[in-house]
Amino acid sequence: RENSSENILSSANRLLHEGKLMLAESTRLLDVYLFLFDDFLLITKIKRNKKKYGGSDTSLIPVCPSLTPELQSFIREGGFCTVLDQPIPLDRLILKNVEPI
Repeated sequence: RENSSENILSSANRLLHEGKLMLAESTRLLDVYLFLFDDFLLITKIKRNKKKYGGSDTSLIPVCPSLTPELQSFIREGGFCTVLDQPIPLDRLILKNVEPI
């Protein structure tokens, strides 16, 4: 479902943490990038563009300054994240420790 994401980062304190994880689906592992906001968890799928952006100077690509340098670099190299599923409200999220596979 398309929603306006215009105000999603309106407050600098809204994004609490972000980072890469491996998500175990039924038969494969998937590279995902998580964004933990103050009210929900957003899981995105990491995509790598085979083609880089049109110009040779990718440093001019606008990137949100609150993102980690790793993600900023990834975006400048033509990568992007697509939302994997609906955001998970934190009041409905249950965390459990599990043993590594």
